[in-house]
Amino acid sequence: MLEQFYPGEYLDSAYEIDYEKLAGEGYRGVIFDIDNTLVPHGAPADERAVRLFGRLKSLGYQCCLLSNNQLARVEMFNRDVQVHFIENAHKPSVKNYRRAMELMGTDETTTIFVGDQIFTDIYGANRAGIRTILVKPIHPKEEIQIVLKRYLEKIVLFFYKRRKKT
Repeated sequence: MLEQFYPGEYLDSAYEIDYEKLAGEGYRGVIFDIDNTLVPHGAPADERAVRLFGRLKSLGYQCCLLSNNQLARVEMFNRDVQVHFIENAHKPSVKNYRRAMELMGTDETTTIFVGDQIFTDIYGANRAGIRTILVKPIHPKEEIQIVLKRYLEKIVLFFYKRRKKT
């Protein structure tokens, strides 16, 4: 039952993913959550984010930001990275994961999703059939509703890690 929430991989950071290896495996699109995946909640794109998106573009990736935040927040982050984006995405609804793939010209077999939350990011991408990478949150400061979900995520991650050992 919990498997629907399990990520394909669980890594420390979006900045430590081997995107070159994934490109070699045929992946051509990356959908990213923004807050606490790429930058602390509410922060603009920093130098590290700008470098990451430059690197991804040089590797031939299409990228799309998929955020439950409103337009002003997503546009502010995207100002310096200039990729596709969908705001107010209603994750974990599958609709906008599919729309992101349409924008990038990719499909389920050539797309990766990277995010920091199990019950929105990972669950939605899993339902859309996309390979998922869960990353640890960048910053401990989060909105109260997210803090509460983190307790439930710990349960899911406990069983995920136990299964990975077998």
